[in-house]
Amino acid sequence: MKVVVRDLSVSYGDLPVLSGVHLDVAPGEFVSLVGPSGCGKSTLFGALAGILDGATVTGDIEVDGGPVRGAPFGLMPQQDLLFPWRTVLYNTALGLEVARVPRREARERARALFEPFGLAGFEDARPGELSGGMRQRAARLRTVVAGRQVLLLDEPFGALDALTRITMHRLVLDLWHRHRPGVLLVTHDVDEALLLADRVLVLTDGRIGDEHRPGDRPRDPERLAALRRTVLDELGVAADAA
Repeated sequence: MKVVVRDLSVSYGDLPVLSGVHLDVAPGEFVSLVGPSGCGKSTLFGALAGILDGATVTGDIEVDGGPVRGAPFGLMPQQDLLFPWRTVLYNTALGLEVARVPRREARERARALFEPFGLAGFEDARPGELSGGMRQRAARLRTVVAGRQVLLLDEPFGALDALTRITMHRLVLDLWHRHRPGVLLVTHDVDEALLLADRVLVLTDGRIGDEHRPGDRPRDPERLAALRRTVLDELGVAADAA
C-alpha cells in the first residue's frame, strides 16, 4: 500500500499548523518524521487518519493511487489508551471487534500474539497491573493485530525509560521485518529516527525539509554520527547539547 500526500495544509482558524506538506511512503517502507514539539507531527497523523476536529484541511491524501476510503491506517498514539476495566486480552482484541470481526475470532487472533510480544500469561490481567513497557507492548499488539498495511506511530516511546525503549525498538524492527507494513513514525528523538527508519524527514515550522537515508542495517556508527550532527543542525540544536 503506497501513501502519497500532496500539498497538505492544516489550520485552525487563522493559525496555520502545516503548510504545503509533500510526503510518500512506499509499500513496506519505514519512514520517520523528526522535529521539535509543536511542529505539527501529530497534526499530520490526525489528518491522515481523518480525526482532526475543527481544522481546515486542504491538499490530497491518496492510498494506492486513489482517495483514502475506510480506515487503511493503524494508528498508535502517544498514550496507550488501554481501557482499565477490560482485561489485556479484551483490550488488544477491541480494534478487531470494532471492525466487526466475531468476538471469539478477534480474541483468538490477539491471543496468538501474546507470546511474541512478551505478554504471555497476562491475558487476564488489567492494564493497571502492567509495567509501562508492557502497556506499550499491549498497545502495539492491538495496533498490529488489526492487520493494517500502514502503521502510524505517534511518539510511542517517549514516556519509556531508556532500557525499555531499547527493547521496544528491537520489537518494532522485528515485527516490521516479519510483516513488512509501511510505517510512518513521528518522534522528537533524532537518534531514534536514524536508528529505525529507511528515510528520515525533518519537520520544522509545519513544513518538511531535507531527507536523510541512514543506510543499510546494521547501521554504520560513523554515518549515524555524521547524520545526527546534520539533522540537529537543521533543527537548530547544537550537537553537544543534545
